[in-house]
Amino acid sequence: MATAAHLLDRAGFAFAREPGLRRPVPVIMLSDPALALLRDVFGKPALFADRPRIEHRVVKWGGAEAVAMPHGAVVVSEDDLAAALDPTSGCDPGPVQPRFTIEAMAPFSCGKTLRFGERISATARVTLKANAPARTCWIEAVDAGWLFLIPDGFGQAWLLAVGGDPQTLASDAPLIGPLIDALESTGGQFDTSPRMLAQLAGDNWLACGTAAIAFDPICGDGTAQAAREGILAAAVIGALARGEDPALLATHYHSLLLASLRRHLQLSLPFYANGGAGRWWHEQYAAAKAGYEQTTALLARLPEPRFALHGFDLVRREQAA
Repeated sequence: MATAAHLLDRAGFAFAREPGLRRPVPVIMLSDPALALLRDVFGKPALFADRPRIEHRVVKWGGAEAVAMPHGAVVVSEDDLAAALDPTSGCDPGPVQPRFTIEAMAPFSCGKTLRFGERISATARVTLKANAPARTCWIEAVDAGWLFLIPDGFGQAWLLAVGGDPQTLASDAPLIGPLIDALESTGGQFDTSPRMLAQLAGDNWLACGTAAIAFDPICGDGTAQAAREGILAAAVIGALARGEDPALLATHYHSLLLASLRRHLQLSLPFYANGGAGRWWHEQYAAAKAGYEQTTALLARLPEPRFALHGFDLVRREQAA
């Protein structure tokens, strides 16, 4: 939503924002490509340059030996991310009837949600052992789920546990468990199931944000996906202002986000196929596979995209060629 607001403000659109309440996730590992996208969109080349960096990733998955590989990311909180990207110069037209609404929180114009899996997750604050590398993150599959340990650069870390309680899963994790010196009580549960509204755009409205379409953190593309949604949402409004057909634009917006979720489900399938042999893994793989098949069928009913992004503008494909 911050991306769309920033681009609309930059294009000179008047808009008003209504406050909403949601519990932010405690930490985000922002990959270098996602960070580069945000820096470009917001014109902030030094955005988060002072934040702790992750330079390596160690993965132990499906009973295989742990594999270390290079990685590039910064660690930020969602509150810090929102504060850094919050537009400050947006126009407020006052209490007038809006011509178009971007919906980022419930209630949505479409009340039906397509959900693929039941992946309740929890976070916990941990103190790392003194010998734990400060610039390495760890990902590990265990019998009942998987864990993601993200250090903050100051001797502590956040532990994301998908499928069970952090303490329980950590006790079954030969890679991550020995890195933890102390684990605080769970910081709350939240839903990490991939899901989306059955309809993401309609007459004079569109929906975006993680309440409208959400990805599983297993692929680590959530923040970049949210930014891309904001770019597309602002481009749709710009195209409407130029007189493009509202129904075609609504279909284009919905189909592109549906395609992004389909690709996400496709990318996540190997992780759930190979993560473990227990019941939880079989159930989540089956849900992801069913989701991929359902989104494939839904996408096949939609027309080919009629528009393409040219910079931050949405233009007819024949004009962009």
